[in-house]
Amino acid sequence: MERNLILAFESSCDETSVAVIENGEKILSNIVATQIKSHQRFGGVVPEVASRHHIEQITDCIDLAMSEAAVSYEDLSAVAVTYGPGLVGALLIGVTAAKTVAYAHDLPLIPVNHMAGHIYAARYVKPIEFPALALLVSGGHTELVYLAGPGQFEIIGETRDDAAGEAYDKIGRVLGINYPAGPEVDRLAHLGQDTFHFPRAMDDSKSFDFSFSGLKSAFINTVHHADQIGETLKREDLAASFQQAVVDVLADKTMRALDAYPVKQLILAGGVAANHGLRERLDSELTAFSDVEFLKAPLKLCGDNAAMIGAAAYVSYQLKQFGDMSLNADPSLEFDWIAS
Repeated sequence: MERNLILAFESSCDETSVAVIENGEKILSNIVATQIKSHQRFGGVVPEVASRHHIEQITDCIDLAMSEAAVSYEDLSAVAVTYGPGLVGALLIGVTAAKTVAYAHDLPLIPVNHMAGHIYAARYVKPIEFPALALLVSGGHTELVYLAGPGQFEIIGETRDDAAGEAYDKIGRVLGINYPAGPEVDRLAHLGQDTFHFPRAMDDSKSFDFSFSGLKSAFINTVHHADQIGETLKREDLAASFQQAVVDVLADKTMRALDAYPVKQLILAGGVAANHGLRERLDSELTAFSDVEFLKAPLKLCGDNAAMIGAAAYVSYQLKQFGDMSLNADPSLEFDWIAS
């Protein structure tokens, strides 16, 4: 088998990442320059700050990725880049860098959907078998995606308002937890009980769509009311109650989707896929689906990184889905909806 080496770029939000991936399954290097500390004082990602960091970091990341992988530009088969969805200014840094390298070294350019990257992070555990279903849960997205075959992605349900990860960050702020709040809320949740019984929006709906804004509002109102009457609420119980509501809806919708769409694998991916409460719940629920294999993206690849982009790009390379020098950032990019 001919050695395929892809130089991959990811800059959709607040991580500048460059990776070299061999044959879509082996990580030779995966450099990630995070900006979390710069955004923490603002309580979330500031697009202008993110773009400036990407400009500062990207050439260093390329040099580090190439040297760590011990490859030269002559060894490369293609250059891949996230072109959406994400922050337009941030995306443009990665797209421009990737186009520059591809043009300078006469290499094919592969545009990658950021969400496809998250799904293909699971490829580093084992090959994806089709048909498959992916539950994508992150700071910007929450969706159920049906994969009929390689490079085929169809949405069967998505959030109608806040993404799950976004809700975590917003309630984290109320609890005095620094951005990103997910890991600390998850930790607190394991120490508390679901005593507040927050609403599970759309849980009974036949739709596979999600909604988390009502849950977020209920949480904030509960805390504000307690503050007004001088009552002290237990942070661990608040976190546990919030997480239980999120996990209940995510798990219930996913199980219903597995009933409606028989698949070989369930893939859990995205930043919130690192949540222990969600992983544990899906592990236990899937015992009812003995013929469905549960594929979890590796914890270290749940957040944004270029290795996942390289894995998705390898599939595009095989399908000969290339871009050209007219490639632009598409901040609102999304998969097609499944035909009903």
